[in-house]
Amino acid sequence: MAKTVALLLGVHAHQPVGNFTQVLDDAHLRCYGPFLRVLYQYPNFHFAIHCSGWLLDYLLTHYPQDLQLLKEMVKRGQAELFGAGYTEPVLAAIPARDRVGQIAMLSDYLTKKFDQAPQGAWLTERVWEATVVPALADAGVKYVTVDDYHFMCTGKHGGELNGFYTTEEDGRKLDLYPISEALRYRVPFSPAHEVVSYLENLADESDQAAAVYFDDIEKFGIWPETYEWVYEKGWLKDFIEGVLASSIIRPMRYCDYHARARTRGVVYLPTASYSEMNEWALPVPAAHHYADMVEREKREGRWEISKPFIRGGIWRNFLMRFPEANWMHKRTLALSHRYHALPEGKKTPAMLHELYQSQANDAYWHGLFGGLYLPHLRRAVYNAIVALEAMLDAVEPRPTKEMIDLDLDGRDEVFLHNSKLQAVVRMDGSASICELDAYRLKHNFGDTLMRQTEHYHRKVNAGNAHEHSGNGIANPHERVNFKQVIGIEDLGTDNHPKTLFIDKWRDEGAPDSLLPLRYAVTAGKGAALSFKASVEKFEIEKMIVLDHASLAVDYRFGNGACGYFSVEINLAMPSCDGPAGRFKIGEDIIGGFGQAQQLDAINEIWLEDEVLGGKVRLSSSRVADFKSWPHFSVSQSEAGFEKIMQAVTIVLSWDLSLIEGPLNVAIEIH
Repeated sequence: MAKTVALLLGVHAHQPVGNFTQVLDDAHLRCYGPFLRVLYQYPNFHFAIHCSGWLLDYLLTHYPQDLQLLKEMVKRGQAELFGAGYTEPVLAAIPARDRVGQIAMLSDYLTKKFDQAPQGAWLTERVWEATVVPALADAGVKYVTVDDYHFMCTGKHGGELNGFYTTEEDGRKLDLYPISEALRYRVPFSPAHEVVSYLENLADESDQAAAVYFDDIEKFGIWPETYEWVYEKGWLKDFIEGVLASSIIRPMRYCDYHARARTRGVVYLPTASYSEMNEWALPVPAAHHYADMVEREKREGRWEISKPFIRGGIWRNFLMRFPEANWMHKRTLALSHRYHALPEGKKTPAMLHELYQSQANDAYWHGLFGGLYLPHLRRAVYNAIVALEAMLDAVEPRPTKEMIDLDLDGRDEVFLHNSKLQAVVRMDGSASICELDAYRLKHNFGDTLMRQTEHYHRKVNAGNAHEHSGNGIANPHERVNFKQVIGIEDLGTDNHPKTLFIDKWRDEGAPDSLLPLRYAVTAGKGAALSFKASVEKFEIEKMIVLDHASLAVDYRFGNGACGYFSVEINLAMPSCDGPAGRFKIGEDIIGGFGQAQQLDAINEIWLEDEVLGGKVRLSSSRVADFKSWPHFSVSQSEAGFEKIMQAVTIVLSWDLSLIEGPLNVAIEIH
C-alpha cells in the first residue's frame, strides 16, 4: 500500500472584544480577506476555520463579499466550520452552564449564517482541563484540537500523535486531535517546499496517518513580515499548490477524517495549554528559573526528551499573578450567579449578551500579545460588567452596602452603590477604593494596573539577541523589537495597588517620603463608611460617602495635627495619553493626561475625555497642591516592547498646619 498522510489544516480567527475598528479593518485587509480569496481558488484544498462570534459578526456586516466566499467554500464541502464559546472565553474559567450556553450560541449562529452545524470546537488558547468535557459534549461537540504537548505529558511520543484519541469525563466522551508543534513553528515561516517535504515524511502505509495543524490565522498576514511573505512572495499559493501536486498528502476536513478513521485509544490529559504558556503564566523569579532550565535542556540536546516533564504554570496562574485579572474574573462569576438565579421572566437577551461579553478571554491574561496590559480590552470587560450589574439591579435590587471577600484574598471589600455610582472599598487597612463605576457611562474609573516585573523585561538590555537564521522568516517568539525607546528606568514596579484615595502623611522636618496610613473601620450608615487612623501626634478620621453622581471623602484631623498630608488618586481615563483627553481649570486647557502637571493652590480641576463621553470634576474644600503624571507600564507584543499608559496618577497635598476644620475631596461624574 502506498504511503499517505492526511493534512488536517485549521485556522483560528479572533480579535478581542473591544478592539479598535481600525485594527479589525487592517486585519481583514492584510489577513482574513486575502486568505479567503486565495483558498477560494483551490476547491480541492480542504481546510477548517474557526472565527469567534464577535469577529464573525463584524466581518459579515462590513465585508460580506469575502464572507460570501467562505459560505460557498462551506457549501461545496471545502471548508469546515469549528465552534467554540461565542465571545472566545477560556471555557475552564467560566461556570459550566455558561460554557454550554456560549458554545450553543456560536453553533446556532454558524448554522443560521452558513447552514453548517459544527462538529468540532476550538479551545481558547488551547487551555485544557478535563472539567470542560461534559459541557462540550452536552453542546453537541464531537472533537476538539489540543497541543501535542498535552499528550506528551502522558508519556505519548511524537510517532503516536498522527490521529485522534478519546477521553471521557462524568459519563461523556470527546475525541481529541493533537496539534503538531513542529508544524506550528514551520507554517508559514519555513519555505513552502520545505513544509511540503516535511509533511510527506510523515506519511505511512496505514491509510490513517494525519498531520494536525490548527493555529492563529493572523500568522498569515498580520504578524511581522508575514503579509509580504505569505501573499506578495506567494508562500500560501506555493504551499497549497505543493500539497495538491503531492501524491502523498491528502488535504481533508477534520469531519471527513473523523468519519473514516478510528480512535487511537483512550487518553487522559493533564491540565495544560501550549508549551509557551508554561512560561508566561509564571511570576518572576519562577519564570526566570523555568526559562533558564528550558534553555539549558535545549543547549545540551535533551529538550525533546525532557520537555513533557519540565512543567511550568497553567492558564489559571494569571489570576494569581495579576490581582486585576482575578478581580475581573470574580466579578463576572458573581454576576453570572446573579443572572442565573433570576426567574426566567426577568432574564433578558441583553443581560446574557453582556454576561458573555464580560467573559471574553483576552483581558484576563498576557503572553506574546498585549492582553491584560491593553486598557481598552479591560475597559470592554468592565463596560459589560457595569452594564449587566445595572440591569440586574433594576429587576433584583441589592442592599446599598454589602461586605464580601470577593477576590478570595482573605480581606473583605465593601460595595457601596446607588443608582448612579458604585464604589468598592478595600478593607485591607488602606481604606482605598479599588473600583469606581459610573453606570451611565458603563465605566470603571478604578480600572488601573499595578506594574510588576515580567520575565521578558530582562531582554530589554539584551537587545536583539535572537537573530533568525536560515531560510524563511522569523517566528515572533524569536524576536526582540522595540516599538519605543525603553530604558531600565521604565521598568519600575509598584509596591501598592493603583487605587483611589491612597492616603499618606509626613511629619514636619522628616525625610521627603510619605508614610502610608493604616485605617481601622469604625462605622457608616447607608452608602457610607467611616475609618480612623493614628499617626504620631493625632488621629485622622476618614468617611467615604456616595451622593448621587458624587463620591465624597471627608477627612477630619485631631488636635495637634501637623505635617503634610497627601491623597493619591489613580483614574482610568479611556483616552489615556491620546489627544481626546485633557485637564481644564475653568475654560483653560492645562494639558493632556499624558503630560506631567504641577499646580499650586487649586481647589478644582476637570478631566474631560471624548472617548469616555463624559467628564470628571475633582474638587477640594481646601486649596491643594496638585501633581499628576501618566502611569505607564512596559509590556511585550508581537510587534515588540511598548510603553502603555494605564492611568493618570493625581496627588493632592496639604500642609496640615494651615488646615482648620474638615477637609472634603470629591469626585463628580458628569
